[in-house]
Amino acid sequence: MVEARLRVIYGDTDQMGVVYHANYFRYFEFSRMEYFRARGGSYVELEAQGFMLPVVEASCQYKSPARYDDLLLIRPKVSELRRASLVFTYEVVREREPASLLCTGTTVHACLGRDGKLKRIPDSLARLIETSS
Repeated sequence: MVEARLRVIYGDTDQMGVVYHANYFRYFEFSRMEYFRARGGSYVELEAQGFMLPVVEASCQYKSPARYDDLLLIRPKVSELRRASLVFTYEVVREREPASLLCTGTTVHACLGRDGKLKRIPDSLARLIETSS
């Protein structure tokens, strides 16, 4: 299991002192990059091969607020690998309270080539993901 650690900075919070809701999508992105690194790959390498994985759908279910200086654990997982897309799911917890689930989320990614057209997931990416299950 990949766990990306991230400390909440003051700029991520809103006037109420909690993490602004849209920042969780940045945290999801950060954890995806860590997911690829932990598996021996990188998004940079994928782009060098001519592939991109734009987000085509995203959702987040908020359970409890994160606050300034909290250390968060973001747990990304590929829950579906399709022919030309994949689905990541996420759990965000506060490190000092592992049982404290802050939010869950999902992002759906299409696989596109440099021409912007839908492409089959490359074998190298499929192997990277399948070995992580």
